[in-house]
Amino acid sequence: QVQLVESGGGLVQPGGSLRLSCAASRTIAGIYVMDWYRQAPGKQRELVAGISNDDSTKYTDSVKGRFTVSRNNAKNTVYLQMNNLKPEDTAVYYCNLRGRYYNSIWGQGTQVTVSS
Repeated sequence: QVQLVESGGGLVQPGGSLRLSCAASRTIAGIYVMDWYRQAPGKQRELVAGISNDDSTKYTDSVKGRFTVSRNNAKNTVYLQMNNLKPEDTAVYYCNLRGRYYNSIWGQGTQVTVSS
């Protein structure tokens, strides 16, 4: 079973940047999608961005132009570069892996707080 570990969260001022990482415990094979979700207090978990094994990407409208998802196969890691952060980006961020061999695997989450 693949395990996912997120890192890179923290406290940042509005307009700042963070890069989140989602490291898989072993090589991810086959057809898959790695998505980033976030959940703010009192709100439902929402899809933020995602990347597929063919490098196609997707973003929710509120982060387009500010967030970039990418992957490094050699490191079994997917990244979420977040620029121009806003207070409404404050949430726990999770990565999720699903695909031919993976039945919706979640990481433990990393807290992102945007505040002055």
